[in-house]
Amino acid sequence: MKGMEISNQQSENEEQGRIPLVLSGLEPLIVDENTNFVNVGERTNVTGSRKFLRLIKEENYDEALEVARAQVEGGAQIIDVNMDEGMLDGKYAMTRFLNLIAAEPDIARVPVMIDSSKWEIIEAGLKVVQGKGVVNSISLKEGEEQFLQHAKLVKRYGAAVIVMAFDEVGQADSYERRIEICKRSYDTLVNKIGFNPQDIIFDPNIFPVGTGMEEHRQNAVDFFRATKWIRENLPHAHVSGGVSNVSFSFRGNNTVREAMNAAFLYHGIQHGMTMGIVNPEMLEVYDQIPKDLLEYVEDVLLDRRDDATERLLDFAETVKGNTKANEKLAQEWRNGTLQERITHSLVKGVLEFAEEDAEEARQVVDKPIEVIENYLMNGMNVVGDLFGSGKMFLPQVVKSARVMKKAVAYLLPFIEAQKDENSRSAGKVLMATVKGDVHDIGKNIVSVVLGCNNYEIVDLGVMVPPEKIIQAAIDEEVDIIGLSGLITPSLDEMVYLAKELEKINLSIPIMIGGATTSRAHTAVKIAPEYSKTVVHVNDASRAVNVAGSLINPKLKEAYGVSLRAEYDKLREGFLNRARVKNYLSIADARKNKIKLDWDEFTAPKPNFLGVKEVSVDLGELRDYIDWTPFFRSWELHGKYPDILTDEVVGAAASKLFDEATEMLDKIINEKWLTAKGILGIFPANQVNDDDIQLYDENGNELNKFLTLRQQSEKTKGAPNIALADFIAPKTTGKQDYIGAFCVSTGFGVDEISAQYIKDLDDYNSIMIKALADRLAEAFAEYLHERVRKEIWGYASDESLSNEDLIKENYKGMRPAPGYPACPDHLEKKVIWKVLDVENRIGVKLTESLAMWPASSVSGYYFANPKGKYFGLGKIKEDQVADYAERRNISVEEATKWLSPSIAN
Repeated sequence: MKGMEISNQQSENEEQGRIPLVLSGLEPLIVDENTNFVNVGERTNVTGSRKFLRLIKEENYDEALEVARAQVEGGAQIIDVNMDEGMLDGKYAMTRFLNLIAAEPDIARVPVMIDSSKWEIIEAGLKVVQGKGVVNSISLKEGEEQFLQHAKLVKRYGAAVIVMAFDEVGQADSYERRIEICKRSYDTLVNKIGFNPQDIIFDPNIFPVGTGMEEHRQNAVDFFRATKWIRENLPHAHVSGGVSNVSFSFRGNNTVREAMNAAFLYHGIQHGMTMGIVNPEMLEVYDQIPKDLLEYVEDVLLDRRDDATERLLDFAETVKGNTKANEKLAQEWRNGTLQERITHSLVKGVLEFAEEDAEEARQVVDKPIEVIENYLMNGMNVVGDLFGSGKMFLPQVVKSARVMKKAVAYLLPFIEAQKDENSRSAGKVLMATVKGDVHDIGKNIVSVVLGCNNYEIVDLGVMVPPEKIIQAAIDEEVDIIGLSGLITPSLDEMVYLAKELEKINLSIPIMIGGATTSRAHTAVKIAPEYSKTVVHVNDASRAVNVAGSLINPKLKEAYGVSLRAEYDKLREGFLNRARVKNYLSIADARKNKIKLDWDEFTAPKPNFLGVKEVSVDLGELRDYIDWTPFFRSWELHGKYPDILTDEVVGAAASKLFDEATEMLDKIINEKWLTAKGILGIFPANQVNDDDIQLYDENGNELNKFLTLRQQSEKTKGAPNIALADFIAPKTTGKQDYIGAFCVSTGFGVDEISAQYIKDLDDYNSIMIKALADRLAEAFAEYLHERVRKEIWGYASDESLSNEDLIKENYKGMRPAPGYPACPDHLEKKVIWKVLDVENRIGVKLTESLAMWPASSVSGYYFANPKGKYFGLGKIKEDQVADYAERRNISVEEATKWLSPSIAN
């Protein structure tokens, strides 16, 4: 009977597709058919990292958090937390560490894998973990009764679970035992307690190969076969494993281990492996494994020869140390066929021969358009496949587009002379940054990636009003409207545009993207306003598949229906969670403000009061650049400088960095850009709980900064914070101070970028904007240091490295309007007024209060050593009304600006 139930479920699975596994930290992680592989970070595991174990034993949780942060910045999509060590109180350590993670948004955004062999530690983690995590692990080892008891609790806590292929007899060590235990476990969980099958992740045991023992020859093959069987016969279930186990017998020879891990992972993914614990430092890029080594390794993994282990052991002796690939002569590839040469130029981004090869191709086709449709698109299809499989990275793809554009530009006169109305693109996509927003790096990257895949792009630029977007969509007969935005008011612009499209009954699907956008906001705010398809695209690598699904006549209807169902479910879950969350009234939140000892506080008097302009040579800013976000803007994830030697993206990152520093040299030496800045420091006091009153040097009132207060109900003893809490209240009779600033390195960027676009060079057009953004952030860091040490002078003895500055290991803080602690962009108007920003340095505010030039930074300076960054979270209508009264605007106007922060 159970076999029939599984068969019926599989039939349903084939008809309806797999149900995705949905996990979450602060952000959702959806594991579905479009997910290549989910990497689980292993360094927050005391059994796998001696450094992490030492930090936990010493109760040095601050540094332990940095280990977790490095995992996330290095690309881990889940972090594995394990506290199993004989000298540790595992329950205490797990609880404390997970609580600390929850207060770190950049770590807490990813889900947590609670990893322990002790159930009491797992349950301690389940009680405090944020979002929906994964339990690692449960099994039938102690019998079915305990297995079900643990599974019920996992289900009650709302987590997914890893199930080991282990039963009362022992660990599964053959293909037959693996599928026997996994099937029994699946039937037990699904049929007896109704465990969601998509929340079941099997670990069918990865054992070493190449040990010389006959019984170990099939270890990898049995894992691959079992993985395939699970994915085909246990509907919706997933497969995971610890990859480095497979190469354990070659410890000491990193060259072989890295190749073996990479080859195993490649074949595991091909057979359906969904996720795994992978150490990127022990992983070679599959395509870069020397062919001879790969053959020996795969002979062992796939058990292709009786003497495979002996042959690999002999070969391993010749490759100890670093692999050195045989270098080809630089131009040898020019001996290939015409298609091979064109493909090579596109994949490698070689501009030199673009026109020469395009002309040669034109001579052998009937119509010049066929050079694009055949030769060039064949090459770009290779680029697309490599990008989609993670073997090429975004900077390389943008270079490929540069070669493509040069070849197309050469061909255009010939195409115009022989017009063919039958030639078609993959589709036409309108791209625009919405009204009031000036940021377009992400939009431009998506445009390039789509263009590489034969989509025709109608780029309306930045600050595009809705009526222009709608008219252009109609006039150009576009297939998709792509909307981008970086600041929070852009979210409301997108909602408004969706409403307007609905009013006139347009049926063009919308793609949403940009830094402040999210799948949740799209589902909750935008999708309900538009009866046609709306989809959030979180990175450029997904844009091509999404666009194809929106346009393809065979896919678009079903895709739209599935998206709407997915977003309806997400919206309902979001609203239900919001309804469950408890909030204080604004009056009660103020009563629970942070309690600082003002009797013991004396504010350091600034060396300077008033407003002053600041200039700096760009060369001085170089050492203040935080390069990690630069790589992230190119969708290369990892922390600088480690990213330069990363086994997966290191080569691409190093090449990008070399070219970025080459352009940076020109920016500095040839004075392409100018740094302009202004700051002010004013006497100030907290008034009316949440306001900061500014005074001139004579004590006359100038203006007020208005702050917002957290309203969510806190755990006992935790305060509801507002930025005003870190300024001495007027009632104390003590004088305090506050600063404000604006800096820019963006003047001239648009002109330089436009010239690159004119020269068909998207790569450098994006590069100049990305570097200008980094210089603006560096200017903010540089000026803040000068304020602390000289201009204000409250930390005159400070001596911090750039790494310390990036980690914000300084006294005081520098929050900014539009960011988590103060999401109200209206505060920029006050900064602009008290500093006279536009008149003095030329930085303007758009109607949505974005800064122009885009490469600009503004914010406040707080000197209080107790000051700390925090997230406001959601607020209630009573604070919105209170805020409107304090700012002397209507509740409707306040709602417009604060809507992303208002709880439903």
